[in-house]
Amino acid sequence: MPRDPDQHSDPAADSVALAAEAALLEARLRLLREAIDVVDARIRAASDALRLRRDDSSVNPQAEDRRI
Repeated sequence: MPRDPDQHSDPAADSVALAAEAALLEARLRLLREAIDVVDARIRAASDALRLRRDDSSVNPQAEDRRI
């Protein structure tokens, strides 16, 4: 679309350009959502590992010494 309001553009070409841009944005959104899912899974895994470690050390205080 032209930036100058006095210039007229082809509505069909504008529609095609906007549809292409929308498709790219949707693809990027999918990639970002997948990346967020990966990060969420890593956070859950780290949280679970920390929770297990905390539980182990509260049951057996010397468990922490053996891991180092």
